[in-house]
Amino acid sequence: MMTENRPWGSFTILKEGLDYKVKLLYVLPGRRLSLQRHRYRDENWTIVSGRAAVTVDGQRTLLNPGETIRIGRGQWHRVRCHGENPLEIIEVQIGECIEADIERKADDYGRADISEESLVQ
Repeated sequence: MMTENRPWGSFTILKEGLDYKVKLLYVLPGRRLSLQRHRYRDENWTIVSGRAAVTVDGQRTLLNPGETIRIGRGQWHRVRCHGENPLEIIEVQIGECIEADIERKADDYGRADISEESLVQ
């Protein structure tokens, strides 16, 4: 297993194959991932601990342990740890699962491909 640290927490790759990847996302309290989308993969998120505020194409949903959400290719999405305890998510990617398949629209850590200011204009 391989773990990578990020400003929002970390992820661990649990298993991967030719057309799939399974990760454990660990999100610190109050932190969130970038607003992003993928061209070549779908993602399914299952909350295993903590509480998640998930936004998909502008629609916000609060999820608790045991609840899942599907994110299709091309959908803008992000997740925030909503609570005082860390958030853990099992993410199952289906399709071409490469880390470079990410387009960021907004990011709290300066990694956005598209600035929020350009969206307003």
